[in-house]
Amino acid sequence: MTASFMCRTESQLPAERLFDLARSIDVHVESQRTSGERAVSGVTSGLIGEGQEVTWRARHFGIPLTMTSRITRLDFPRSFTDEQVRGPFKAFRHVHEFEPTAAGSIMIDRVEFTAPLGLVGRAVERLFLARYLERLIASRGRFLAGGADRRII
Repeated sequence: MTASFMCRTESQLPAERLFDLARSIDVHVESQRTSGERAVSGVTSGLIGEGQEVTWRARHFGIPLTMTSRITRLDFPRSFTDEQVRGPFKAFRHVHEFEPTAAGSIMIDRVEFTAPLGLVGRAVERLFLARYLERLIASRGRFLAGGADRRII
């Protein structure tokens, strides 16, 4: 079974700037400091582009995890999609959309994932994994919208 959620983040930044912050490896690392997430291969700094991959290492739930994702679609400055190539999920897809507004922009994150381990994975997905990931993505959105622009790139 596939779980999904959407996060919507308003920002005073222009859509083009928010788009680049969202695909910055350096900004991602900064936004995920609490999990010790770091890029260990592929594109490990700067802006990731279409067809490029990054391998992340992090610790979530006290468990060290490694995940490789690829940018499978990029339409600057409207949207880009990253998908897991190798990692802990049976499937993971994250669509990032950006809309200009009179006050700046809106970023919409659409995440779909399938946990591994069949019925056990589905139970974990429903009990806490979906909420955990949604909080993680929402927190990252607030980070991007609220100050990442002043810190990195």
